[in-house]
Amino acid sequence: MRTLEIGLVLPMGESFVDGSTARWIEIRELAVRAEELGFDSVWVADELLWRSPSGPTQGWWECVAMAGAVAAATSRIKIGTWVLSALHRNPGVTARAVETIDEISGGRFVLGIGSGHAGGQARAFGLPEDRVFGRFAEAVEIIVPLLRDGRADFEGTFHAARALEHRPVGPRPGRIPIMMGAKGPKMLQLTVRHADIWSWYVEERSDLAEFGPRLDALEAACRDAGRDPSSIGRSAGIVVEPTSVTGAAEALAVPVRGSPEEIATALRAFGDRGFTQLELILWPPTLTALEALGPVLELMESN
Repeated sequence: MRTLEIGLVLPMGESFVDGSTARWIEIRELAVRAEELGFDSVWVADELLWRSPSGPTQGWWECVAMAGAVAAATSRIKIGTWVLSALHRNPGVTARAVETIDEISGGRFVLGIGSGHAGGQARAFGLPEDRVFGRFAEAVEIIVPLLRDGRADFEGTFHAARALEHRPVGPRPGRIPIMMGAKGPKMLQLTVRHADIWSWYVEERSDLAEFGPRLDALEAACRDAGRDPSSIGRSAGIVVEPTSVTGAAEALAVPVRGSPEEIATALRAFGDRGFTQLELILWPPTLTALEALGPVLELMESN
């Protein structure tokens, strides 16, 4: 029995390498095959446009629409947002979308949410660019009560919910899991107060040298807030390069790579350190690379 949940991040953006677009038929095929192979979850990223000063603009499919489509195309696997940007959406409408996707999926949705980031992509869409944390903190004061209690009443600087009822309700009233992406002290404080799962993603290296200190910071925030660290899920998004096709280190971050045994050993190390789930960013994001992870999952099941 595998205790460490393994998820797959689905390709949502235009390719870093050649600008090609991940089409729905390919995304659906990856999600359905991940379910067949025994992955615990699939995840859709939320971005608008990436405008790199040293490269071309990268476009992305819309996260909420794609999550609903993946929910409808699968039957057992969990579907999550990785992570939904609160900066770009009205919080009451966000809660409506979350409940709707949970209904479509039959109770398999995980709300991954974060503060988002501004920069060029927000400006291009005419969206807010300032006080990102303050906007997120207010959004949480609406989204969490709606999802947990079915009602929100809040008047803030950026957001408001006035005697707002959350209805209709899907198959899990008050029980949709909330995962928050958090790195800095203020975001960690919000996370340990409200979230079921904490998450962060690779920035340089897909190993515990990078993620160990992140977990230490989460556990310290839990202790400061009087929360048992074992009561919150701990998630890491890492890059995995399971075939002879290389390039992840240059395009994303240093990946986990090697034989199925070597990859399984690297993934188990996260579980041994206290992580409860992983989101794997597959390089390249192809069906061939996904199939190469099948033996890895089998090895993890047997240990």
